[in-house]
Amino acid sequence: MSAAGPLLAAALLVPLGLALCCLSAWFRAQALAVLAVAPLPALAAAILVPKGGFALFPAPFRLTLVLDEPGAILLAGAALLWSAAGAYAASLMAGDDGAPRFSVWWLLTLTGSLGLFVVGDVVNFYLLFTLASLAAYGLIVHEQSAPARRAGTIYVVLALAAEAILLMALVMLAASHPDANPQIRSVIAGLSTSPMRDGIVALLILGFALKMGLVPLHVWLPLAHPAAPTPASAVLSGVVVKAGVIGLIRFLPFEAGAPFWGAVLIGVGIVTAYYGVLVGITQPRAKTILAYSTVSQMGLLAVLLGTGLATADPTAADLTAYYAVHHTLVKGALFLGIGILAKAGGRRLRLVLLLTAVLALSLGGMPLTSGALAKLAAKPLLGYGWLAAAMTLAGAGSSMLMVHLLLILRRDSADNPAASPPLGQLVPWLVVAAASLVIPWSLYPAVSGETIAYLLQPEALWKVTWPLLLGTGAMLLLAQRWPRRLGAVPEGDIVVLAQAGQPLVRSLSNRIGEIDVHLRRWPMAGLGLIALAILLGGALMLRA
Repeated sequence: MSAAGPLLAAALLVPLGLALCCLSAWFRAQALAVLAVAPLPALAAAILVPKGGFALFPAPFRLTLVLDEPGAILLAGAALLWSAAGAYAASLMAGDDGAPRFSVWWLLTLTGSLGLFVVGDVVNFYLLFTLASLAAYGLIVHEQSAPARRAGTIYVVLALAAEAILLMALVMLAASHPDANPQIRSVIAGLSTSPMRDGIVALLILGFALKMGLVPLHVWLPLAHPAAPTPASAVLSGVVVKAGVIGLIRFLPFEAGAPFWGAVLIGVGIVTAYYGVLVGITQPRAKTILAYSTVSQMGLLAVLLGTGLATADPTAADLTAYYAVHHTLVKGALFLGIGILAKAGGRRLRLVLLLTAVLALSLGGMPLTSGALAKLAAKPLLGYGWLAAAMTLAGAGSSMLMVHLLLILRRDSADNPAASPPLGQLVPWLVVAAASLVIPWSLYPAVSGETIAYLLQPEALWKVTWPLLLGTGAMLLLAQRWPRRLGAVPEGDIVVLAQAGQPLVRSLSNRIGEIDVHLRRWPMAGLGLIALAILLGGALMLRA
């Protein structure tokens, strides 16, 4: 094991160990205090471990950890947001009777989501993906309201569907490999020559699209985010959806290319990007608007990945990770900011609204913000044809949606009494807001190949300014001429279709026994699933 091994291992094992410590009633009662600390080893690994850091743990563990460029970028942003949101949660939920239970689900979700950015073998990727997916259910239903239970039910149905689809894909992918638990890079190297290539790629895209929330598989996002507590909404939207992004980065054959499936991802991404905007501008609640914004942004990431897959361009992985870390930090700060706005009044309210406006317009590409940097970095990959034009207009749509958000936030906070937000919540929000600017600026030259000076040239400034102006003007005009649009589309929009699909999921679960035949030929999967069942079983007992 290399020198990078201990730090990479700590990124995964520290939050997992803290979650296991919650089996102690005494520790569980104090667990809120460790939520901000648990992600710090992962943040240290993202900063200190050289890119390409590798660690191999021998049998019986068979755990491979690796930190490449996309993983390091995503791990840094995710760990920082998890830490800040954990500090926010500790302040917000002090005195909440359900805080110990919430802490267990938080630590388990944290373990799974951060582990996905560093794990390098097939079995443990699947186990961590499952852990992050299923443990997030506890965050969504924490408040035990009727909307929370409904959102949790729909979420877990779709999560289980994603697990089943992904399991089939990974079994097919690893079936011809001599190793019981192959490294991801090994199986992907042979994917282009596999007779099952198209079937495997189709299942991978479908399984990870469920987690990303690509249309029409997005319905859990606008239901789960408003139902969850504010810090949970921040990590669900900022980090948990990135499990699908890192999955596509890890498992799609970018070097060999797959033009047809790249075109499929591009098409789905374009539909998702525009759909999120069109439905989002009809929503009357801030957290729901942000959820549809996440849907739209995941569509943009799908277009980047699809373009890289269609053109066999491996740089798409780094560019997608860069765009994703911008979204992670900005969207996390916006969700935390909603909680801050609810507790601010007077002069402080105006200052909070101003910073929130900067964050929101960053998603639309406001010059010199992380959104502008992300869009400029992605332009060479998209080219300068119809696809680039479509994504530029989608950026104008993001500006529309963010202006709509700001109008709703101003309306909702107009009658706030003069007050100051608690420092335990204000400071984490400010940390994430600052990081959303600093981290993308520090990474831009390495990711884009351009100098910082390029960002200040009039041509670059105009490229990101005119879509912002177009979207802002269109939304202000629409707000005056279409005042009754709010609530026109219910949260979850096509959720009826998702509910109708539950019998299909039940039918699929009845066929899991057939997959067992293949799992018997893949022994490490069975052992890993047993380990995961023990962890989740302990959490369920705690919840009971």
